[in-house]
Amino acid sequence: MSESPKRPIVSSAHLVSEKSSELSELEYGLIIANNAFQRWMVRCMTAAGMPDLNPIDILILHNVNHRSRPKKVADICFNLNIEDTHTATYSLRKLVKLGLIGNRKQGKENFFSTTSKGEELCLKYKKVREECLVDALGVLGIDNRELGEAAKVLRSLSGLYDQAARAAASL
Repeated sequence: MSESPKRPIVSSAHLVSEKSSELSELEYGLIIANNAFQRWMVRCMTAAGMPDLNPIDILILHNVNHRSRPKKVADICFNLNIEDTHTATYSLRKLVKLGLIGNRKQGKENFFSTTSKGEELCLKYKKVREECLVDALGVLGIDNRELGEAAKVLRSLSGLYDQAARAAASL
């Protein structure tokens, strides 16, 4: 009795390519990992004491807090690979209103930086992250080197998807 061929685990069987079913498997993995990551960020931030932030708000808050340097909207969008600056601007206004970041106009540009309240929240988030996520890595036997390699692959794939998006936009 012969074994039937392994069917890939995908979200959209009609997109599976004969050239690379693995790409469809990876895309499904990205979909479920992205949704789990977004859910995690919101729950972690809620546990840190701020239940009213969505994933983009949280990413922007952490990016603004990164290295304690003021940042322009364009830099934030570039660092987070956000195409729609209106989305980032909306989140920045929300974070300013909540007192988590402040803005300072320098020439024609607005520069954003975290307030002491925002820095404190980022540190609370880090504490929850350490307790709930980082400590679990050892339990699962996930090696930090493997995580680093996966991160490199994901960054490379983001470039591939960006290039493919430009190609598709020119069709």
